[in-house]
Amino acid sequence: MHTRETLLDIHEHAHRNLMALLDHCRRLSNEQLHRPLDGFGYATVQLQLHHAIGAEQYWIGVLQGRIEADDDAPAYPTIDTLETYRQSTYSATETYLHSATPEKLNTTCRMMTWGNRERELTPAHVVMRTVTHLYHHQGQITAMCRLLGQPTQGLDYPLV
Repeated sequence: MHTRETLLDIHEHAHRNLMALLDHCRRLSNEQLHRPLDGFGYATVQLQLHHAIGAEQYWIGVLQGRIEADDDAPAYPTIDTLETYRQSTYSATETYLHSATPEKLNTTCRMMTWGNRERELTPAHVVMRTVTHLYHHQGQITAMCRLLGQPTQGLDYPLV
């Protein structure tokens, strides 16, 4: 059984890493931030970051009965705009978790997802999915940074 406090802690740790990654990406020039690289589903660092943040926004919206797909990546062309987007999404998830009871978090129920697809989902699992999804894309972004000559380290899940 997941608790609100545990999910809030995991979420905060994950966003601490995302903030560090965004800070690292400030080293990239505008050209590097937007340079397409072969072998990645989202071909630029900017698109990867936008997708990782937007996916959390989408899934927390699903938990609240809304479909909030932000496909407007060009509206977030800089690290500063992406950081503002991250803060907004972080706050929305935090607000959701503070309002959810343990029963609500751990009870599977029907929810509407993209394309009017109804699915049986457990809210705590959805929150955990946003965290694992974030780390998946963080790995891709760190690989991209390495290819762009700006390797990073120390972005594993923080233990402290």
